[in-house]
Amino acid sequence: MLIGICGSICSGKKTVAQYLVEHHGFKRLYLRGDNLGVNGIRENASEEATDSGPAAHGSHLPDSLAVRSDHESHTFDTAEALLDFVTLSWRSRFVTTDIPTEKALDVLLRRPFFMLLSTDAPLLVRWRRHSARLEASGTAGASPLSLDAFAAENDRHLFCPRQGLQPLISRATVRLLNTSPSLAHLYATLGTLDIPNPERLRPGWDTYFMSLAALAAQRSNCMKRRVGCVLVGEGHRVVSTGYNGTPRGLRNCADGGCPRCNSGHSSGVGLATCLCLHAEENALLEAGRDRIRGGSVLYCDTCPCLTCSIKICQVGISEVVYAHGYSMDTETAAVFRQAGVKLRQFTPPPNGLIHLTKMDLH
Repeated sequence: MLIGICGSICSGKKTVAQYLVEHHGFKRLYLRGDNLGVNGIRENASEEATDSGPAAHGSHLPDSLAVRSDHESHTFDTAEALLDFVTLSWRSRFVTTDIPTEKALDVLLRRPFFMLLSTDAPLLVRWRRHSARLEASGTAGASPLSLDAFAAENDRHLFCPRQGLQPLISRATVRLLNTSPSLAHLYATLGTLDIPNPERLRPGWDTYFMSLAALAAQRSNCMKRRVGCVLVGEGHRVVSTGYNGTPRGLRNCADGGCPRCNSGHSSGVGLATCLCLHAEENALLEAGRDRIRGGSVLYCDTCPCLTCSIKICQVGISEVVYAHGYSMDTETAAVFRQAGVKLRQFTPPPNGLIHLTKMDLH
């Protein structure tokens, strides 16, 4: 596994990397020219002194000959060379904070063992970290930047057309909003996320099929809610997919084809007048009874309604996996329980934007 970490100034990317080293056995990898600023020079002391995050962190790498030697042996001239090194030992764990451009990121993304993580925090929080850490370091001749100067440096760091890092941050699988007030709090919070979970690299079957169901939902034309599902047979073989909307030949619901859905009725009201087929119904109709065998699993991003549940029982589905609840989950569960259909809710590992803590910014 190789985790790349990018982020804004003083957002804690090096501390997150150090957490992975200390608690999950990762090894740091480096690219030469790390911390080249937008003007081709090393970034100012604010990044070097304060990137570790909260002022109370106080973490740093020991300045010893052994560490410098290890640093050198794990430093590469190009992203390609770094990637070749990791490829030979991809079952080991590596982390780098040296991803200078999207071009370098695209190189690393060639391999299935790479994941990009980003760190960020509100500008005011990061400026306070910069000021506190720089003062505590006692660096000769160094003084904290004003808020305006720090904001200008931050804008260059993120939005420079040539080397700004915002395009990289936007592509991260996991985006950490780090407002942790201390190193202990940050480490404790990171410990709940299971960052090295292999499902983040190669989705398990539940994650994979639920992602397909969510993708199918994007095709929905129903005015009430988007729902998608996937019917899976033996050997993890996709039998059919479905999404909700009006039947073939009728005007799309989003174009006024279903008066009930366009009337604004609440969930469960007026279902007898609804012209929309549900995602589960479409998937079952597409599959046909003769293609559904024992052991078939239906993945749906929303728990099936009572009407769909009785049809699912009738065609012999063995298990239903759903992501989000609906207004009649209890009734549906009772039907499945009586029919011997297993029902379970799927919760994937947290991705996207993750708030590590809430913090008063005033």
